[in-house]
Amino acid sequence: MPLAHTAYGSGPDVIVLHGLFGSARNWAGVAKALSAHHRVHALDLRNHGDSFWADGMAYADMADDLRRFMADRHLGGAAVIGHSMGGKAAMVLALHDPHLVGRLLVADVAPAGYGHSFADYVAAMAAVDLAGIDRRAQVDAQLAAAIPEDGLRAFLLQNLVRGPGGLRWRVNLDALAAHMAAIGDFPDIRPGQAYRGPTLFLAGGRSDYIEPHHHGLIHRLFPHARIAVLPGAGHWLHAEQPRAFVAAARDFLAA
Repeated sequence: MPLAHTAYGSGPDVIVLHGLFGSARNWAGVAKALSAHHRVHALDLRNHGDSFWADGMAYADMADDLRRFMADRHLGGAAVIGHSMGGKAAMVLALHDPHLVGRLLVADVAPAGYGHSFADYVAAMAAVDLAGIDRRAQVDAQLAAAIPEDGLRAFLLQNLVRGPGGLRWRVNLDALAAHMAAIGDFPDIRPGQAYRGPTLFLAGGRSDYIEPHHHGLIHRLFPHARIAVLPGAGHWLHAEQPRAFVAAARDFLAA
């Protein structure tokens, strides 16, 4: 099934891929800002947003979804921007099919496995009893004990939508729970395999997702990569520092 997406503007094609628990909707502001000079395709990855649900969440599966999306719309050579989980999917696509990716911007993630798991968030969302609930504030109250951070709960609650039967999650919690270890990991890449196109790794200054010990691996897989830091931003750097993120993305896309 095709991935759900929203397109903005006209010009050279740019594909935007959200992170875990995100959607194209979270990137609307950035996509609209970039659309002044580009045709921006903001996608919902599998098991997220309005895209299809499937059992698998391997990065190879997500890369296959992207190949089909690009083939259907003749987008070979498009620039790809990916954040966190979406950044890993973008890297896998670029490493296996470098001819499809004209340039690559990876937002706050390295081609490496991570120890943090978001399984507790999935469990907290799945534990919410949505029966008879008709207000988002009621769900927020149920999540508060497990997820005390207001901003994080607000982000997760963007996945709560109203359907014919009442409120429901539009993210496939069962699939995420089953594959959380794979989402946190990064697939093995065969020796010598690399993406040699223009690449920018943009790290949040307050984030620990791209550390100095990742730089060697980044440069081995992406020999022409530049690593830059967005001061004052955490992991969700595009939401925390949208103007700075858009400025960096515009400069990279125009280079």
